[in-house]
Amino acid sequence: MILEQLTPTDGALPGELLTELTSLYAANREFFALSGDFPDPDDIRPEQVAAELAAELAHPDAEVLLARAEGRLVAVVITLTRHPDPADPDPWIGLLMVDAAAQGRGYGRRVATLVEERFRTAGRRAVRLAVLDNNPQGLAFWTALGYEVIGHRPDRTLGRPCAVLRKVLRTPRQAARVAVVDPDGSVLLFRYDNVEVGVHWALPGGGLEADEGPREGALRELCEETGWADLEPGPLLCTWEHDFTHTGTPVRQHEHIYVTHGPHREPAGPGLAAAHADDGILTWRWWSRQELAEEAEPVWPPDLARLLDEWEG
Repeated sequence: MILEQLTPTDGALPGELLTELTSLYAANREFFALSGDFPDPDDIRPEQVAAELAAELAHPDAEVLLARAEGRLVAVVITLTRHPDPADPDPWIGLLMVDAAAQGRGYGRRVATLVEERFRTAGRRAVRLAVLDNNPQGLAFWTALGYEVIGHRPDRTLGRPCAVLRKVLRTPRQAARVAVVDPDGSVLLFRYDNVEVGVHWALPGGGLEADEGPREGALRELCEETGWADLEPGPLLCTWEHDFTHTGTPVRQHEHIYVTHGPHREPAGPGLAAAHADDGILTWRWWSRQELAEEAEPVWPPDLARLLDEWEG
């Protein structure tokens, strides 16, 4: 899929492009019947679409993007890099509309992801949008993509009641960890206190370096955080994703979790205290399976005791 910026020629849209846009707008008759943006949702005309888009482009912070798949126009999205309200720090998605004939193929989700990536690359930390209160289908779409309702208010143009949604734009991060299991079946965990998710326990490991594979990174992190250089990551136990804040940046972390056998011993070695301080490690301990199952504080990955039981079984 390609996102391209809509740029009028001599203040007007090329005839062929306007025809495509009008067809896309007309195909979304149900949405415009809810929104009231056009006098007659059953008779949306090219001059009306041209005027609507010209009004959007007249805003200095607005951008109209066209999404094409296999050369066909499948969606249009209108964004606003800065909201007129100076108290609002986030960019906005003003409209995301998929051609009715192309709906159900994941285009809307893909376009939303591309728009979020554009904002993330520009250094923006979150994005907002508004959904009409009479559009539950739209609300379900956006909440499924991770947007959360943060308030309700009328829209600025027509005073229509809307839900305002916001999504934190998280930076993707790759990581790897190792579950070291001692002869009695216990596993070593480190305790952290993260600014976003609070206190939790996690296996030795961390973020991958550039051009580093997950198994290689897991081995390096294990050595750095325990001082043990005589262990190798065994088979892959699981993969999982979770959100947290790393060094002030909201991230979505994808982790490879490996497992291996090792002796029961304490982390040791020169520079270990400094490494733990840098990583935010508060303490460590060995956990039995029963203790893991009964622990009140979160353990990463979830269901670690069950995963280890299945691995041994």
